[in-house]
Amino acid sequence: MTHDDLGTGPAATALHEMVVARETGDWTKAHAAAKAMTSQPITADPASANLYRGAPAVAYILHTAGHWAYARALTDLNAETVAIVAHRLDAAQRRMDKGLPPRLREYDLISGLTGLGAYLLHCELDQALATVLQYLVRLLTEPLVVDGHQVPGWWAATSPSDAPDAGEFTHGHANFGLAHGVAGPLALLALARRAGHTVAGQDDAIAAGITHLTTWAQPLEGGGTGWPECLPLDAYRQGPQPDAAPTRASWCYGTPGIARALQLAALALNDNNARRLAEHTALQAVTDPRQTGQITDTSLCHGWAGLLLTTERIVADAARPDLREALPALRDHLIAETESHPAPEHTGLLTGAPGVLLTLHTLTTARPVDPEWETCLLLTP
Repeated sequence: MTHDDLGTGPAATALHEMVVARETGDWTKAHAAAKAMTSQPITADPASANLYRGAPAVAYILHTAGHWAYARALTDLNAETVAIVAHRLDAAQRRMDKGLPPRLREYDLISGLTGLGAYLLHCELDQALATVLQYLVRLLTEPLVVDGHQVPGWWAATSPSDAPDAGEFTHGHANFGLAHGVAGPLALLALARRAGHTVAGQDDAIAAGITHLTTWAQPLEGGGTGWPECLPLDAYRQGPQPDAAPTRASWCYGTPGIARALQLAALALNDNNARRLAEHTALQAVTDPRQTGQITDTSLCHGWAGLLLTTERIVADAARPDLREALPALRDHLIAETESHPAPEHTGLLTGAPGVLLTLHTLTTARPVDPEWETCLLLTP
């Protein structure tokens, strides 16, 4: 664990303290957390730095703070982040030109260019953001051939753990989730468009993402609709299946996170059919005990905090009122689980206490909290 790790390390504590300080005006704990976060060297190595680790992660946190004391450090961190993006894009373009499939860490939210693009959107580094959006357009619109079969350009060359696999995932896999799969690039393209950041082909790429997710909204065994988390080549070639098994309702891989990405894309293109599908499927997921029953902790990544926050953001943009009626039960679940179980041992945003505390603070304070910090989850701009 490193001090500059937002996802699983203590940098998440700094993010939490920054958000609280912006509301209270007391920066004592926030400044102390920032000092602890930067007490060790911050990595700017393009091979390991991303939205959740290193210079981009620290920049994200300090930008969210919006405090004058961090302006000089932020200027340097932004320059390092833009350089990281350029290095990563150069490697990705060379891979694309060869017609090879990417690793998840090339493009995903947690480790890849989608996450870096989310930061560029967050702090309005427009020129660098445009290059990432252009890359994502290619990713969603230029298909690949794997083992003689056409697959989408975001087809991962590796297993879901992003490692080579000699078994089920010998030929890679299709990943649908918001944290690691196609839902991430789609959400970023849509959020950027809504914020006025566009590049050539962006609408075509969003439309391609909508088509893919609407096609793969599978009927679930016992009723309802949902998306697969990831599929090897043979299963992908068979197409959507009836009576699919319900998956865990979560932000990271589950139907709620994917539904939010589809909803954002539908809103960007005024696609009412896709919007209805996204909101209907989200409602089914959060009220289906087979899906919510698979939740085992309070975390943002795959626990009650992530499910509640994702659903809150879907509800904020939803056309159907019955989605809002599902929120009290989700809030009760999170609060009950938080009170009856010890806080997660991890210190990170995704699986630790800071993510849960941020969610509770954001959704229960008397005054609305600026949702800027949620850009790292691709739930809001």
